[in-house]
Amino acid sequence: MHINKAWPRVIFWIVAALLFNAGVWYFKGSEKALEFFTGYLIEKSLSVDNLFVFIMIFSYFGVGEKQQHSALNWGIMGAIVFRTIFVLFGVALIHHFHAIIYFFGALLLWSAYKMAFQQDKAIDPDKIPLVRWFRKLMPVTDQYVGTKFFTRVGGKLAATPLFIVVLVIESSDIMFAIDSIPAILAITQDPFIVITSNIFAILGLRSLYFVLAGVMGLFRFLKQGVAVILGFVGIKMLLMDIYPLPTLVSLGIIVSILLASIVCSVIWKKPTEA
Repeated sequence: MHINKAWPRVIFWIVAALLFNAGVWYFKGSEKALEFFTGYLIEKSLSVDNLFVFIMIFSYFGVGEKQQHSALNWGIMGAIVFRTIFVLFGVALIHHFHAIIYFFGALLLWSAYKMAFQQDKAIDPDKIPLVRWFRKLMPVTDQYVGTKFFTRVGGKLAATPLFIVVLVIESSDIMFAIDSIPAILAITQDPFIVITSNIFAILGLRSLYFVLAGVMGLFRFLKQGVAVILGFVGIKMLLMDIYPLPTLVSLGIIVSILLASIVCSVIWKKPTEA
């Protein structure tokens, strides 16, 4: 997808999210609307970081543009299903075992540390349990067959590399959900708000990928900004029972961190870009 076609779709999904947020404001009040927008912003910023992983996956497997569309579509649908399950499970855990919020808070702090100080590891599909299991279950062809996930080789059913790509995308998204779901649960435990903010942030991910794929290097400090956001939300979760921070204050801090990371990326470019 050309960037000129991707931009309008990105804007469409952002406007759709804002219109939905206006509906939340009208029917559920300003506090719920703030919770939705804060959750949406957290998920969107984490999703942008997730795009770095998508780029590595597509590069590793040599995925063509046509196949990228298909892989992203199925990956997004799978992400919506899995995250809905995770949200319902996470909310139930908090309601039945309130102390779990301290575990979630510590998990976010650890994730923030890893994101800030550890370099991304190279993609190795053979180390992903789901991929290893599937390769034992069914043979995989060496070549892509258009956008097909399965084909027949010598009369036997076999998967194409594109199906493995989708499995890797889903596996990586599950790992990202371990960060993003607790982060939004630190803002609200309302399942409706958490699920809808997640869905709207994810829906525009395919178009956003094609917009940002060629300019990811310009956002030099975005990863650090997202790490600081995770750290802030982790601390907020740990202090939730002692000092509950108003949603508006949390939103202001998150927006400030994102803007600061973007401004720093513009001012202090990589040496090769100077």
